[in-house]
Amino acid sequence: MMKKMQKKTETVDKWTWTRVNSNVAIWSRDKSEIKDEEYQAFFKATGKEDGDALTWIHFKAEGEVEFKSILFVPTEVQGLYDNYSDRKAGIRLYVRKVLIQDDFEDLLPKYLNFIRGVVDSDDLPLNVSRETLQHHKVLKVMGKKLVRKALEMLRKLSDGTSNSEDDDDDDNNEAEKEDAIAKDDENHPYFKFWKAFGKSIKMGVIEDHANRSKLAKLLRFQSSARKFISLEDYVENMPEWQTDIYFIAGESVESVKKSPFLEVATKKNIEVLFLTEPVDEYVFQHMADFDGHKLQSLTKEGLKFSDEDENTIKKRSKIYKESFKPLTKYLKTLLEGKVSKVTVSQRVETTPSVIVTSQYGHTANMERIMRAQTFANVEGQKAMAATRSLELNPRHPIIIELRNKVVSNPDDESTKDLGFLLYSTALLSSGFPEDDLESFSDRMYRTMGASLNVKSMALEDEIEVSDDDEEEVAQESMPESSEGHDEF
Repeated sequence: MMKKMQKKTETVDKWTWTRVNSNVAIWSRDKSEIKDEEYQAFFKATGKEDGDALTWIHFKAEGEVEFKSILFVPTEVQGLYDNYSDRKAGIRLYVRKVLIQDDFEDLLPKYLNFIRGVVDSDDLPLNVSRETLQHHKVLKVMGKKLVRKALEMLRKLSDGTSNSEDDDDDDNNEAEKEDAIAKDDENHPYFKFWKAFGKSIKMGVIEDHANRSKLAKLLRFQSSARKFISLEDYVENMPEWQTDIYFIAGESVESVKKSPFLEVATKKNIEVLFLTEPVDEYVFQHMADFDGHKLQSLTKEGLKFSDEDENTIKKRSKIYKESFKPLTKYLKTLLEGKVSKVTVSQRVETTPSVIVTSQYGHTANMERIMRAQTFANVEGQKAMAATRSLELNPRHPIIIELRNKVVSNPDDESTKDLGFLLYSTALLSSGFPEDDLESFSDRMYRTMGASLNVKSMALEDEIEVSDDDEEEVAQESMPESSEGHDEF
């Protein structure tokens, strides 16, 4: 019997065992043991996007809910904004390393749908349907933590720090900051991110009230001084007297740079943010201020620069108001229904006049965006037009001479034409369209005729043509014959 048992043991010892599933899931490994090449290879295998990942974050959440995750930011996502509302975030959900669903859309909000990655949780049930899983309360807690980590990843990318280092490693972070590329440099990694996914951050400011302050720090804009600046850097670069953040919205950077509203800001050497994307003004409407600094549009009434003495401004305004009262009263009556008021302003430097909107009204750029919408409300737009104000530059010679003409000859047709042309020109230079083009054209022709000393706009009689003239014209209109035709 002992001999038989010994024989079986010898047989077992001769067998060789090979473990097939020796690879451990990358998100379950310690991140200090994983090389960047392994992260990139995993991203390409699961991300469904071409190119490398721009950055990533690998973490383990503990506390109320425990899970492991790796989130990636791709270099670009094709067609991301072609169908924004229906685009799903590329998050793969695992439960105890078992894949439950690709593109699980209940973990991240819509504005973060460019992020790719995996989430593995042991707290979710395996034996339930996907529909039931979507309403599980654990997912809400996981979603909040994922959003927080995603924004942390983007903050580190904007600061130029690495996600591979812990937040409490101050020495490493300081060394990285010293070697980091300047934030306004176009070679900065965040500049590449912003060009690809900047609209998503702006949508986040509109949609995610809870994380609005964090998202506001990720915003970037072109300004009158540089191509790429954050609101934090803008505030840091402000002179001591400046309290507000100034901005101007328009269709393009080129059109905004030519705006008359920039004149005083340029003279005072104030940096102004350029809002040139349709979503930008909606973003600022939802923010109102940044770190206690009011967001002030240069194209709205009530604009003030705190570098001047307020008492001096009030005294000067009072003098100008009395001096130009005949002109402002005349223009308000003449432009009734087109503007709500006519005032003397020191908003512009070299332009005779501008059209501004009320503090809570729509700017010219916002009206342009609303007119372009499919279901635009025409009657509502007419109501908004009546809230505009005409502001006059009291130092401009055209305004001074127009005041004198109003005083000396207010009932003359040329005086009325000049008043309307002043309004129309201010309307166009301020970014608004001219609604009554026919009347505008008639006034322009009358003004041109006056400058050319044309006594009457009546047409001259047509030239009479004799029979000899008709024959001469007929001969000149005949085609010249060639050599071939002559021989024939």
